[in-house]
Amino acid sequence: MGRKSNCRIVVKLGTSTLTAGTSYLSLPRIVDLVRQMAYLHEQGCEVVLVSSGAMAAGRERLGFPKLPKEIPAKQMLAAIGQPRLMALYEKLFELYGVYVAQVLITRADLNNRRRYLNSRNTLEALLVQRVIPVVNENDTVTSEEIRVGDNDNLSGLVANLIEADLMVLLTDQLGFYRADPRTDPTAEMIDEISDPTISDDLWSAASGGGGGLGTGGMLTKLQAADLARRSGAMVVIAAGDESDVLIRLFTGEMIGTRFTPVSSPLEGRKRYILAGSDPLGVLGVDAGAERALRTGGSLLPVGISVVEGHFERGDTVGVNGPNCVEIARGLVNYRANDLERIRGQQSESIESILVVCPT
Repeated sequence: MGRKSNCRIVVKLGTSTLTAGTSYLSLPRIVDLVRQMAYLHEQGCEVVLVSSGAMAAGRERLGFPKLPKEIPAKQMLAAIGQPRLMALYEKLFELYGVYVAQVLITRADLNNRRRYLNSRNTLEALLVQRVIPVVNENDTVTSEEIRVGDNDNLSGLVANLIEADLMVLLTDQLGFYRADPRTDPTAEMIDEISDPTISDDLWSAASGGGGGLGTGGMLTKLQAADLARRSGAMVVIAAGDESDVLIRLFTGEMIGTRFTPVSSPLEGRKRYILAGSDPLGVLGVDAGAERALRTGGSLLPVGISVVEGHFERGDTVGVNGPNCVEIARGLVNYRANDLERIRGQQSESIESILVVCPT
């Protein structure tokens, strides 16, 4: 299914943006953001909305009950709030003649190659029909083991999935700071991050080290931005209450913190590896194999020294260099048992080894 637009945008709305910092969904704020997204849609852009707020909507509907923090309570709130949130989006977008559709995604949908492609095809089909997908994690039934975990990273995965040109993360901060501006009045906001590798001090700031923004959720935003920019998208972290923020970003105005892409759009196989599951195994390689991989070569059995994990043909595995640091990820052509038997062997010996000793 081909691309129909050269302007494909993923917009992520956080709970703090949707509630305007209160305990209630802020209708004026949501109406204004819908107006801006409808404008982008009218200009020919393909818009995907990743929306938080389901649990906040459920909690508001129940009158803010005191509940345990366990997953079943959160699932219950999401089950109550999700249809309420979708009904609100449907009603508001319809004012502008725009249709919306609900798409619920779990980590399992992205771990499996076939389900990954099905998810992508569904989103593509909706965009072709000029429908705005409203994406959320399926919080009502998702177990901890298969959760993406947050809508920031879900946004990055969706941007990768649909080959977005731009991803906008709207939050309660003006952008990404080197320290927490709520506690440090001298904190500096970064206008642009263009280095291919995000520095350790920025990761530390995002995770809360050195007076960073861990409590503000900036770590997940930085993770999402790094994934999306490696998928070829421009990423912006900006304030949701900034006047006409989406429209001004669309016209090229510098607002918030901009992350420039570090690669051209990837072909589908690499895009799946980048977005997909945690590796099901690890391959340790020697120095020669590491050099070959770093210069674009393939990994051959002769260069493999260690095989760990239980995986099948086509699964994702990590590749560690001699210093045990991950240098690559890939899809294996052999299951773990077979790869253990042929590691360190020349390629011409593979067939005879596997035929003589089949598993």
